[in-house]
Amino acid sequence: VHRLRSVDNLFVVVQEFKDYQFKENKEDALKDLEDLVKKLPWTDPLKVWELNNSLKKRKTKRKKHNPQSTASKEKLNDDGEEEGRDQKDASKQEDCAQNTAGVEPVSGRDTEETQGVASRNGGGEEEEDNEQSDAKDELQAGSGSETKAGDGKTSEGEAKVLKFRVTCNRAGDKHSFTSNEAARDFGGAVQEHFQWKADMTNFDVEVLLNIHNNEVVVGIALTEESLHRRNITHFGPTTLRSTLAYGMLRLCDPQPTDIIVDPMCGTGAIPIEGATEWPSCYHIAGDNNPQAVKRAANNICSLLKKNENKESSTSLGIPLDIVQWDICNLPLRTGSVDIIVSDMPFGKRIGSKKKNWDLYPACLMEMGRICTPGTGRAVLLTQDKKCFAKALSRMGHIWRKGQTVWVNVGGLHAAVYLLKRTWERAEEKRSFW
Repeated sequence: VHRLRSVDNLFVVVQEFKDYQFKENKEDALKDLEDLVKKLPWTDPLKVWELNNSLKKRKTKRKKHNPQSTASKEKLNDDGEEEGRDQKDASKQEDCAQNTAGVEPVSGRDTEETQGVASRNGGGEEEEDNEQSDAKDELQAGSGSETKAGDGKTSEGEAKVLKFRVTCNRAGDKHSFTSNEAARDFGGAVQEHFQWKADMTNFDVEVLLNIHNNEVVVGIALTEESLHRRNITHFGPTTLRSTLAYGMLRLCDPQPTDIIVDPMCGTGAIPIEGATEWPSCYHIAGDNNPQAVKRAANNICSLLKKNENKESSTSLGIPLDIVQWDICNLPLRTGSVDIIVSDMPFGKRIGSKKKNWDLYPACLMEMGRICTPGTGRAVLLTQDKKCFAKALSRMGHIWRKGQTVWVNVGGLHAAVYLLKRTWERAEEKRSFW
């Protein structure tokens, strides 16, 4: 499940309520949530949480060819730190060279904090490593002498109480309480029930309380940081999530030997995801902004480095090149490209809505020229839907609209359009060759 490419976060469901009746009065509604904690079937979900942590450890040991006995969990002072590091490597391999902030739910660092470190220093190898290891030591003290999943009481000896936090995501306008109040009261009841210690930043277990109108889902997080940060270490103002990039690429169904181009690649999220997941295709990325091209090149370099560490020999390289170019004048032969996948400027952080009125038709025209007639396809993401629809209607002879998928990009309601190239020949502007 950790290897799924289109999933941002994973959690195990403790219980789901399709039609939960909230009391009108705030105190009563919160009291109900508190009482709910005692009635929930915690045992199995906590076993899954434990399994999720131990699987990472086992994989590590196998990769390191160092079969340790389970007793080594107890020998914290000797190899606790080492174990922390190994685990980090395993999780990297697991999740396809993910951002160095790591995803193992055991690491117990607050999400925002790790993301901060990762984007501040392009991955924060050094700092991150030590923090991760310390966090592991704490946890292994907690789970090394495994707490029994159901009752949350630790066994004798040097066992430490697990630390936890509750995160509440609430949507809907018919609730008498805020998400903070729900998290506080629900968290209080969890603390009482398990005798765990509340800790907002250095937690071992994250309990999720998702409330959407009358739907309530209680879960336990299995990923500590969103899986979408897996390939990118240098972020730009509009870097696309790797998970969304993967979805867009899947939509155009790449076949071996296809040439896939992202003419407005920004920091390279789409082509990097493409080259990682579809290595039998050839990926070309380009942008007119030298800063973006530089960031994309840096992202490709860090990916190659990670691949190197993985095989612990020379890197095989990835089928991807990056070029600085002008989207309206691409240095590519007519009809030479199978697939175009791009995140077009929304006109918010980059460009403007006004510029899009000229840019979109010119883009579609040039993309139509380089794309193979009849079989070529394009998957384009934009939030400026009005402008895109107008541009597409002018280019109807070159592009036919297939399906439209609605997506939420950082709170913006955007659309992914699948376009099919018609058999119509596109007029040549000038020869490049």
